[in-house]
Order: sequence, then C-alpha cells, then structure tokens
Amino acid sequence: MIKQELEYRVMQLLERQPDLTQRQLSQKLGVSLGKTHYIVKSLVDIGWIKLGNFRRSNNKLGYMYLLTPQGIVEKTAITTRFLARKQQEYEALREEIKLLRKELKRQSWEQNPDMVNLGSIKAGKSSVMEEDF
Repeated sequence: MIKQELEYRVMQLLERQPDLTQRQLSQKLGVSLGKTHYIVKSLVDIGWIKLGNFRRSNNKLGYMYLLTPQGIVEKTAITTRFLARKQQEYEALREEIKLLRKELKRQSWEQNPDMVNLGSIKAGKSSVMEEDF
C-alpha cells in the first residue's frame, strides 16, 4: 500500500473513530505498528491531525486523534484525486474488456465460421458483465 493511500485510510478511520490507538489502527489497516506510527506521526507533523487528551490521565488510551480543518480539506482533496484515478482505471478496464471481446469473437469466427457466437452470446443472452459494458 502506498503512503498516500495509507494516509487517506488513517484519516478516514480517525474521522470515524478518533479514539483508536495506533495498535488498533495497525490492525484495521493490516500494516505493522511501526508503519502506522510513521504515518500517524507524519500526519501530525504536517498538521492534518492533532493528538488531543480527552481525559486528564497518564493512560495512553486517554488520547484521541482529531482531524484538523486543514486535514479535512486535504482528505477531501485526496478523495477527489482517488476517485478520479479509479474512474480512469475503470474506463481503461472497460475499454480493454471491449477489445478482448472483439478479439475473442474474431478468433472464434476465424476458427469456426459456422459458429455464430460463444457462450451466452450464442444463446442470445448477455452476461452480467456485458450489461455493465
């Protein structure tokens, strides 16, 4: 997982559950505690999250992470970029599937000209995937 994606996921989790510990974050992210600490520290250092003491206690569990106004703005920007990237990936995949279907149909026709179509196309039905594309 790349650093930017981890930063986004950390901010997303902390926005919903600001009282998560780094150990809990680590488990939810599926990454090491050290990597989680590195990401959280970098987010604190750049001012996107802050560490708040919501109980006067020496207990480390008495702290929570809060998104700063700058962090909320940045999370929105990250979300926008992520969505744009995923939309591009979706469109590229959609085009690749379309080309593969054409190639498969062409190859099938060349190998057996008596065969009109393959699989669900032969039966006159479209598959779930075809309906999406």
